[in-house]
Amino acid sequence: MNRNKIIAGIELGSSKTTVIVAQVSQDVATFVKSINVIGVSSSESRGIKKGQIVNIEESVESAITAIEGAERMAGHNLVDAYVSLGGAHIHSQNSHGVVAISGPNGEIVDGDVDRSLEAASAISLPASREIVHVLPREFIVDGESGVKDPIGMTGVRLEVETHVVTASSAAIKNLTKTLTDAGIKINDLVFSGLASSYSVLTETEKELGCCLIDIGAGTTSVVAYVDGSLAYSGVIPVGAKNVTNDIAIGLRVSLDSAEKIKLYLSQTKKIGKDVSDEMDLNSIGVSEVTKVSKKTLVEGIIRPRLNEIFTMVRLELEREKIINRIPSGAIVTGGGAKTVGVGDSAKRMLALPVRLGIPTGISGLVDDVLDSTFSVPVGLLIYGAKDEMAESSSSFKFPIKLNLPGKGLFHKIIESIKDLLP
Repeated sequence: MNRNKIIAGIELGSSKTTVIVAQVSQDVATFVKSINVIGVSSSESRGIKKGQIVNIEESVESAITAIEGAERMAGHNLVDAYVSLGGAHIHSQNSHGVVAISGPNGEIVDGDVDRSLEAASAISLPASREIVHVLPREFIVDGESGVKDPIGMTGVRLEVETHVVTASSAAIKNLTKTLTDAGIKINDLVFSGLASSYSVLTETEKELGCCLIDIGAGTTSVVAYVDGSLAYSGVIPVGAKNVTNDIAIGLRVSLDSAEKIKLYLSQTKKIGKDVSDEMDLNSIGVSEVTKVSKKTLVEGIIRPRLNEIFTMVRLELEREKIINRIPSGAIVTGGGAKTVGVGDSAKRMLALPVRLGIPTGISGLVDDVLDSTFSVPVGLLIYGAKDEMAESSSSFKFPIKLNLPGKGLFHKIIESIKDLLP
């Protein structure tokens, strides 16, 4: 017997708004689930700058256009979705919670886990910020670390190490209003870097330690895993659109022409081995400048900006003392990952192994979405599939009790624990 559910992932990015619809099926007996993509649509983003809503009306129009396109392809009307949250306002910190085990026989029960997570989430935040995720990294029972599921164990003291992601309350409200006005109820907001990690990273990479770098148009999201758990997450306010701006300024062409040039270079294989270094811009519809040196473009304009992005990533990882704990290296994804020279620049600046991250874990219309540009929305589907199927499973040991102030916080905590379970 199979359970089926229609879910959607929506990413409101700086350059485009993407909606992917999928049918999630789970075999009740084997618990094997599949994610079958049945609808994909993108529209040009308007009213969004560096991952944040700056014009509600325009962003609503962009969202509606993409939503309607995905609905037509999927043959389903969308009422809710999992939505990504990005922007330089995203911050993170690691938090520790500790409680005494309450049972007379010392056996850990749901309530003990609840209280430990409440203790870890009791961090000091200004009124303008709120918690988006509380992600358990590990539980510690009487000093014994590395515990993933403490229920049923016996002890006196229960501790939990968590990774807490916070965001601007105003940014969350603006995003929520945009989707509400577009007719969509938000099931959950997911940090875009975390969403990408669901679709791009392997469990082996997470266990060994790795860094995911998602280069979007306006910002670059960074998450680092150490020993299988999220240790750092953040956003750098520089993205692929900065490369476009540099080309426009350097060649004195329009932004549209600069984008055409950047995309052409990204699609051209072995540019440096071409017989001619000269590039005919008329052939790609650029009229302001007729010819330009590819070497000048790549080494003089594009590479310095890429070097800046990866240098900023390295500085963040060094500040968090993570750079030497990620032997699996860096996985670069997002639309900006297709920019010419990204791999070489990342290797040089980070001194780590580097690979291009392509989303996996889905079926159906894969030809439309197996591209680094779709890492976030595909990750939202995987996140949503875990969420939906876990909620419908009666075998899960952690009951959901919405007894905390701040709607949705406890739900986010519980969903994070589910991801730790085998």
